[in-house]
Amino acid sequence: MPRIIYQVAMSLDGYIAGPNGEYDWIVADPDINFKALWSRFDTLLMGRRTFELMQRQGGGGTGGLKVVVFSRTLRPEDHPKVSVVNDNPERVLADLRQQPGKDIWLFGGGSLFQSLLDLRQVDAVEVAVIPHLLGGGIPMLQPPAKGAKLKLTGHRLYPKSGTMMLEYAVDYAAAKAKTRRAKAAAKARK
Repeated sequence: MPRIIYQVAMSLDGYIAGPNGEYDWIVADPDINFKALWSRFDTLLMGRRTFELMQRQGGGGTGGLKVVVFSRTLRPEDHPKVSVVNDNPERVLADLRQQPGKDIWLFGGGSLFQSLLDLRQVDAVEVAVIPHLLGGGIPMLQPPAKGAKLKLTGHRLYPKSGTMMLEYAVDYAAAKAKTRRAKAAAKARK
């Protein structure tokens, strides 16, 4: 079954884009094999803002992958080359996971990531930490975020750029156990 992997570049101070959505601070390391990276996936999931940003920049860059855009405002008939999902993301994700194929790339912003994390639909998080301090912008998660327990599954340093790739599996069972313990402790204090 395909996994949903949130893969994102993040500044050292936790931002995935500048205040206006800019990402010109992300330096591509020559040692990162982007062809191999893209070959792991056959579907891109993104939110409306990421989709619109890509459209403003020419609309390309999806490497032939199927594109699914989650939006409450976009109309599917206005964007025939992509699948626009206006409701019931859980059903759509269940359908995608049942199809044979490669993993699914959760691409772009933190809002969709947070929504899918809350629905327990994200299987892995892969963060390329870029050695740059933005001082502000769009954070990886908006407060108050529920968060999740992560288990480190891999890491790699790219010395030419100083980028560190961190790979994690999302551990929903650990998060659920922690919540149960916290509730039990709160109840015991009463």
